[in-house]
Amino acid sequence: MAESFLFSIAESLLSKLASRAFEEASQVLGVYDNLKEFTETLSLVKAVLLDAEQQQEQEHNHELREWMRQIKHVFYDAEDVLDEFECQTLRKQVVKARGTTKDKVGHFFSTSNPLVFRYRMAQQIKDISERLDKVASDRHKFGLRTIDVDTRVVHTRKLTHSRVTGSDVIGRKQDKEKIIELLMEQNLNDDGGKSLSVIPIVGIGGLGKTTLAKFVFNDSRIDECFQLKMWVCVSDNFDITQLIIKIINSINDVASSNVPPLEQNLNMLDLEPLQHLLTNKLANKKFLLVLDDVWDENRDKWLELKNLMQECVLGSKILVTTRSQTIASMMGTVSSYILEGLSLKDSLSLFIKWAFKEGEEEKYPHLVNIGREIVKRCKGLPLAVRTLGSLLFSKFGQNEWENVRDSKIWNIPQKKGDILPVLKLSYDLMPSYLRQCFSLFSLYPKGFFFESFEVIPLWEALGLLASPENDRTPKDVGHQYLYELQSRSLLQDFVDIGVAYGFSIHDMVHDLALFVAKDECLLINSPIQNIPKNVRHLSFAEKNLLDNSFTTKSVSVRTILFQNTTIEGKSEVLLNTFVSKFKYLRVLDLSYSTCKTLPRSISKLKHLRYFSIANNSNITRLPDSICKLQNLQVLKLVGCTKLEGFPKGLRKLINLNQLEITTNQSILPENEIANLTSLTYLSIESSKNLESIFGELTFPILKILNINGCERLRHLSLDATKFLELEILSIDNCANLDLDLWNDYHEEQSSKLKLRFVQFCYLPQLRVLPQWLQTSTMSLQCLSISNCDNFKIFPEWLSTLANLKTLAITDCLNVLSLPNDIHHLTKLEILNISGCPKLCSKCQPQVGEFWPKISHIKQLFIDEIEELEEE
Repeated sequence: MAESFLFSIAESLLSKLASRAFEEASQVLGVYDNLKEFTETLSLVKAVLLDAEQQQEQEHNHELREWMRQIKHVFYDAEDVLDEFECQTLRKQVVKARGTTKDKVGHFFSTSNPLVFRYRMAQQIKDISERLDKVASDRHKFGLRTIDVDTRVVHTRKLTHSRVTGSDVIGRKQDKEKIIELLMEQNLNDDGGKSLSVIPIVGIGGLGKTTLAKFVFNDSRIDECFQLKMWVCVSDNFDITQLIIKIINSINDVASSNVPPLEQNLNMLDLEPLQHLLTNKLANKKFLLVLDDVWDENRDKWLELKNLMQECVLGSKILVTTRSQTIASMMGTVSSYILEGLSLKDSLSLFIKWAFKEGEEEKYPHLVNIGREIVKRCKGLPLAVRTLGSLLFSKFGQNEWENVRDSKIWNIPQKKGDILPVLKLSYDLMPSYLRQCFSLFSLYPKGFFFESFEVIPLWEALGLLASPENDRTPKDVGHQYLYELQSRSLLQDFVDIGVAYGFSIHDMVHDLALFVAKDECLLINSPIQNIPKNVRHLSFAEKNLLDNSFTTKSVSVRTILFQNTTIEGKSEVLLNTFVSKFKYLRVLDLSYSTCKTLPRSISKLKHLRYFSIANNSNITRLPDSICKLQNLQVLKLVGCTKLEGFPKGLRKLINLNQLEITTNQSILPENEIANLTSLTYLSIESSKNLESIFGELTFPILKILNINGCERLRHLSLDATKFLELEILSIDNCANLDLDLWNDYHEEQSSKLKLRFVQFCYLPQLRVLPQWLQTSTMSLQCLSISNCDNFKIFPEWLSTLANLKTLAITDCLNVLSLPNDIHHLTKLEILNISGCPKLCSKCQPQVGEFWPKISHIKQLFIDEIEELEEE
């Protein structure tokens, strides 16, 4: 299925070849004519690729598929050659601008010598051009039409929040009431003792089991009945240790984020202390635990977990969702709740909700009639209904709707309840540029929670993002891609924090990603798993599977990831193997490895754009040779608590745009960091000795700054003249940091900060908001303050933040009031006040003194005050 990526790869290649930088480089190196011929042939092939994709999807022509596979191999090899140009150009810039005499001499005698490079490139380009000519000549025998433009556009809608409300769920109110009734029942053993009740919800994939469980989980009656609520996605791997970690993280989950804050520390613990920790957290508490999407039929594993939780308060319950009646019988203590499909009426209502804007369907009764026929084919499966509704959103051509209704995909033999063909239809109508991005989700296990901060840099490192236009950045393009995938209902559970997104994908959508990415991407979760010869992207689910990587014959691997696992043992040997075998790597994520050193030969990975050795607790230094990786865009050293310093020559990483660090130094190497002119994202975490940062440094294009766990840091100057483009600022857990120590602020100064999102957490020195924040009057959209015990009052100038949309104040025990003019914040849409008893009492509905000034805000989340209820 990787052949469906070809059009976007061709566009990317042509975009590179058309750039001025490539034209100049090819002329200097004397390969201009060779590249020109290749470009002409590539343009001819690209013109028929869209028709080839469509024919292959509809007719499954094996000869055509083989032709497309040959094209794919040539395209990938061409990418590697063109990337060589980029490497050489960047290397030349570094040697010319920052290299010593020794560097320049070494450059002349190396394989990067212009004469050697010119000859080698000319040979490679000639070879690829001949291969493409040979394969391209066969295109005529397939009768392919010329289609130059991909017209499969995506009409996006506003991203939705993960919280399930009544208006989001159609046709499940009766099911919800029955489940809640079962949860409210008291269960006793025959002898009158406590009993842990387990209630299974059973149904085929895509039926809405998880949605129903969320509908129940978020009901206010559940909050009143249970002291603790925990949600754990189980999926394929019923590993007792990982399940306990997920349960503990769910208990500690922060309301504003689905990202477990303690997962890194818990992964370091053995099973016994984890069990003890879980028992303590559940002690004397009535709880509800949801185990979502259980697949494993191993009864011993289930009994081990159940026994651990058996000593519980009377009335504690476990709610299980599963496709398997066998699992339901094994786990359940009551009869399974069998979930049925939606009625035709409810299915059509759901379809209309996703296919039209509210009330819009009344203008198109003929489309609604076609929609009714489409819905009948979905057989009551909400995921299928929602996906096809999203596919037709804001499309009003009758032919488009009839093409979906009459698609050949419906004629494919299907198992009972199989909705993969329906989802495949959505994929077939997906724009080419989204397909590769979507396929990479297959590298992660089912139930994985994604963050845009992680996903988009991965896409960018693999060259999957279109070149940004106007003032847009690659991150903006990545966010747009996420919008488009979500608009097709392929992503779910969105958590929007204003500047980034968290999300998951339905397990049936994960199956689709696996299907379209086969032979291209592989998640290795079995020691006997076969690795295809031409695999490009590898992901390891467990540390004991590492040796499997050496059985692959592919040398074209571009991605190596490790999922929630510590890489132990022969880490250095593994690294040397990766360097020697996979020279085209773009992404290498060695998070949680235990190696003490990196090989100097890592500099040979000149294509590498994304490198992480985050959370390695052993490594003390990095080899200077890592600074020869001029293509590197992302470098993650955060959590490397023994790292003594930085490699000499860090300034040579002129392409680096994201740097995440932990250091034992008291002062950052300013001369090195000052030369990272491409830096847009900087994160400094757990640097306990750091006393000073930035000094006189200027960051002309830095957009995101995160400072966390810097205990000795006292001063942070955010001079607008030095942070010209800073938009996102997060400062967390800096005990001695006084943000108001910057005394150089003047109201009349002309330079203004462009901050859009600001978050202050666990800052005991924060008493008032720093005055420099006032320079972001017109730009600030989200302000979050949490766990700042000495913060007492908001300044009156807060009401001048004309574009503030979200204000969150959580667990600030001594905050007293809001500005008197808070009603002047006309753009404010979300106000969240929790864990602030003094302020909450003044904001209570109808009775609080601030209520008249905030009652107009669309989304208000105000803690209830028990004292008021008692009165």
